[in-house]
Amino acid sequence: MNLMVFGAPGAGKGTQAKFLVEKYNIPQISTGDMLRAAIVDKTAMGMEAKKFMDAGELVPDSTIIGIIKDRLDKEDCQNGFILDGFPRTLAQAEALEDLMSKSGKKLDFVLSFDVPDELIIQRIAGRRVCPKCGASYHVVFNPSKKEGICDACGDNLIIRKDDNADTVKNRLQNYHNQTAPLIDFYKNMGVFAQIDGSQELSKVTKDMFEVLG
Repeated sequence: MNLMVFGAPGAGKGTQAKFLVEKYNIPQISTGDMLRAAIVDKTAMGMEAKKFMDAGELVPDSTIIGIIKDRLDKEDCQNGFILDGFPRTLAQAEALEDLMSKSGKKLDFVLSFDVPDELIIQRIAGRRVCPKCGASYHVVFNPSKKEGICDACGDNLIIRKDDNADTVKNRLQNYHNQTAPLIDFYKNMGVFAQIDGSQELSKVTKDMFEVLG
């Protein structure tokens, strides 16, 4: 099953993606993960991306798409995958669709987690992350078993620098301006499914799996 999790920063798409990984045994793929892996593997596209990153510039869409192609061609993606955090713009969505069409792949579902901005700000302010293994928690909605300590690896949890109200408001504005137009794009493809992400975690998960059947 080829899936995409979609929604504003803090909407819970990353958390729900973990449940999808467990159920379907398919990889969750984020743009950041792909970039880092491509650079470590020293692929042609990875080295191209590194030039821009080292110069402090945004990696062009054409390079990102090349890295995604390389990643989706890997063996662990042959039974499906979960795209997380890409595409972010209409141009990227169109390029991705072209790439997948040429590769004989298609998206089965785009799962959009809808959460009001006010609740997102509240959620992100309470978010805690593990700098060692990347696990994410929340002091109210998804607390670690021991306060301030990662369940997975035992390292101390931290508050990300960009998890403050002003930064979050700017990120949300960018999302609404750039990424929200993708909703119509995927609705027209007939793969878009909207889920109320403001509910209790277990209810969101239940609704998501009901959509997937």
